[in-house]
Amino acid sequence: MTPAVATRTGLLAILLWATLAVLTAATGRVPPFLLTALTFAIGGMVGVAAALAGPGLGVLAQRPLAYLHGVGGLFGYHFLYFAALKWAPPAEAGLINYLWPLLIVLLSALLPGGGLKRVHVIGALLGFAGTVVLLLGKGGFGGIEARYAPGYLAAFACAFIWSSYSVASRFFAHVPTQAVAGFCLVTALLAGLCHLAWEQTIWPAGVGEWAAVAALGLGPVGLAFYAWDVGMKRGDVRLLGVASYAAPVLSTLLLVATGFAAPSWSLAAACALIVGGAFVATRR
Repeated sequence: MTPAVATRTGLLAILLWATLAVLTAATGRVPPFLLTALTFAIGGMVGVAAALAGPGLGVLAQRPLAYLHGVGGLFGYHFLYFAALKWAPPAEAGLINYLWPLLIVLLSALLPGGGLKRVHVIGALLGFAGTVVLLLGKGGFGGIEARYAPGYLAAFACAFIWSSYSVASRFFAHVPTQAVAGFCLVTALLAGLCHLAWEQTIWPAGVGEWAAVAALGLGPVGLAFYAWDVGMKRGDVRLLGVASYAAPVLSTLLLVATGFAAPSWSLAAACALIVGGAFVATRR
């Protein structure tokens, strides 16, 4: 697979993540850890099916370090993300969490032949500015308060874990992408244990909500992680980092199109900043 094809595959993950908000809204009152357990179980089975059709289930037998990297990234990110939303206002927590694309761009300099240039940093900063504008347009920020410090730290840990997991995937290029199925299944198990410990069980109500859960598991919590693995291992890490800022904007556009949100000036400004950032980042 060429780097260009791998990069386009990584972009598919970003498009799938844009559907996360609207599909999650369609799952009703299912609590976060239960939803994580259900969707990652489905996503894991997608990879198991791919393994059975290809190299076989032997690809799931990876070294402990590979599982530490994979499960640490997938489960660690989601665990801390839920903690951040619980301990801090969602707008501030979401903004801090969305430092991860910028961190991917910066951390890519540590890769062999990283070749980080000024245009990459400028593009990533423009994308981050677009996210700030988008979140401000949704109601602004209540101000940074010391009592929310644990939530802010959890949100920053989210960003650092996901960016580190993404960039470090380059060092696990020998691990087949189908092995992500194992990471997903362990994440589902851990999320299920967290659900039993801390949440009240509320199952999806009706065919519509179960369909949304299935769509999440097949798309943004399934195929997306396999596509992202390919992009991070063999594609342009810097470009994918900048392009990741498109996810919140595309997500908001989908919410507008489906009637869950209203169009606004902030959405238009965020689009302009993120598209501009991507344009700058791709300049030679």
